Amino acid sequence: MKKVVMGANVFRKDFPFFARKLVYLDTAATSQKPRVVLDAMRKFYEISNANVHRGVYGLADEATQLYEGARKTIARFINASPQEIVFVRNATEGINLVAQAWGRANIKKGETILITQMEHHSNIVPWQLLVKEKGANLLVATITKAGELDVLAFEKLLEKKPKLVAFTHVSNVLGTVNPVKELTALAHKAGAKVLVDACQSIAHMHVDVRNLNCDFLVFSGHKLYGPFVGVLYGKKKLLEEMPPFLCGGDMIKEVSFEKSSWNELPWKFEAGTPDVAGAVGLAAAVFYLEGIGLANVERQEVELVEYAFKKLQKIKAVQIYGPKTRAGVISFNLGDMHAHDVSTVLDEQGVCVRSGHHCAQPLMGVLGIPACARISIGVYTTKEDIDKFLAALQKAKKVFRL
Repeated sequence: MKKVVMGANVFRKDFPFFARKLVYLDTAATSQKPRVVLDAMRKFYEISNANVHRGVYGLADEATQLYEGARKTIARFINASPQEIVFVRNATEGINLVAQAWGRANIKKGETILITQMEHHSNIVPWQLLVKEKGANLLVATITKAGELDVLAFEKLLEKKPKLVAFTHVSNVLGTVNPVKELTALAHKAGAKVLVDACQSIAHMHVDVRNLNCDFLVFSGHKLYGPFVGVLYGKKKLLEEMPPFLCGGDMIKEVSFEKSSWNELPWKFEAGTPDVAGAVGLAAAVFYLEGIGLANVERQEVELVEYAFKKLQKIKAVQIYGPKTRAGVISFNLGDMHAHDVSTVLDEQGVCVRSGHHCAQPLMGVLGIPACARISIGVYTTKEDIDKFLAALQKAKKVFRL
């Protein structure tokens, strides 16, 4: 297996974006795209563009084969069946699909759904709306002062027998890596179904849905070095039992003015013309990442995060949030300065970092802060990027007289 040296520019050359000479440390929000992804999408539009599942002519079949081939690639990537892979706009739509199609059919008055304090808004709001509609209850598992899930508190809440447990694999704020397999086993023992938000893990570590044994899993392609398309995985039996989420063309078998019947999986959940080029681009992104090797990706990112974490700890006035052992994000504040001001000063020096509540306002409340700044890394992040960020942060300290 190839040894990845920390700070090497081995992969950076594959990303046209870096002709801009920016220090991009916001991969958790969206990743930059390698040339092979851009080329795959452009090639589809240039020579293979046609609607899928409809035409019987050769070009239409070619487009369909590319689209369904992409589905097979994604299925293999997470160890699922192609029938269990539903293309959606993004992970948010995937969660909403489960909330509307599975949730409406299965959540009853007085029943409960369990989430955690570290969830993204997309894994909170759909459940809030569902429990309000159904007269159900939303339970929230707490985190520790270190920023990790309080597993004992989680187990205690499972005694209330929730019908669904939804949690993130990796926190987009804290970088906390949740023990998904363990939590899923506990939830199943309590009789619950499990949805995993894998947006912040899918590009950074191996995700195997069979091994995790989760019932649903969502992720967004744009965080996986691919285009703005999303994926919902669901166990076949559950998807078969669920009613459609959106209705229209292609998700039907037969339609009359009196009634309609639904298509087979996974097309039952893919109403209308899909983002074919997006699926093709996402498959190219998977091939690219597999070419690097997820073990290499994880090793490189661990080295970079440890390096950045140790350096940040030595800067007075910097407050870091979350555990020491984490995935590729570090959230912090600089003294009493607002994160937006810190980000603005860094931007003036060509360093791109995220600032705000990171679509996790409830977590901000738990941490007792209005916002924070965040750096997040990808396969193209180098030690030099981290050093430039640290130098820019030192300049920010001087600007704010800290």
